[in-house]
Amino acid sequence: MPNRPRANIDPVSSRPPIPDPDLVVRDEDWYGRDVSELSFDGHSFLDVDFSEVTGDGAVFKDCTFANVRFNASRHTASVFANCTFRKCTFFDTEFTGCKLVGSLFQQCEFTLLKVKGGDWSFCGLPGADLKGSQFDGVRMREADLTGARLENATLTACDLSGAQLHSTNLVGADLRGSDLSSLDPLTAQLKGAKIDGEQAAVVATALGFTVC
Repeated sequence: MPNRPRANIDPVSSRPPIPDPDLVVRDEDWYGRDVSELSFDGHSFLDVDFSEVTGDGAVFKDCTFANVRFNASRHTASVFANCTFRKCTFFDTEFTGCKLVGSLFQQCEFTLLKVKGGDWSFCGLPGADLKGSQFDGVRMREADLTGARLENATLTACDLSGAQLHSTNLVGADLRGSDLSSLDPLTAQLKGAKIDGEQAAVVATALGFTVC
């Protein structure tokens, strides 16, 4: 995967890409809309209200979402592949069995976010404030969580192999059952984090201990 810009850390370009005018949805109210089975490719959603939107099997590929409100929306078995989310709000948003491979989040707000199952591999979430979020059984291979804030978050049974966890704040997080093979305990904040016995051996080995 190519190097991604550091959302929330590096400055966001003041020159946004010019979207195809025929694929722009701007200043629309989609409150409560059902987008199940709908498909969007290369669309730009600008200042759109997706609050309480529901979608089962919806597909969004290479789309841009800017200043979009996803509050209390519910997404099931849907695809958001290689999408970019800029300054979007995810309050009480749920993703169940969704595929967000390669998507990038920039300066977004996450409160009470719930993710169950699905594939978030190669996602860019550097610097994201994910305090208290819930990720259960999610595939997050090579996800970029550099500098992310995951205090008191739940990351249970997640595949974090190859994930970038440098300077990630995992204080009080529940990490039980997740792959922590890419975690360097010397570069992350881990006070009070919950892990199981197998994970303890992985962390001890990373610290140079020999587990007998």
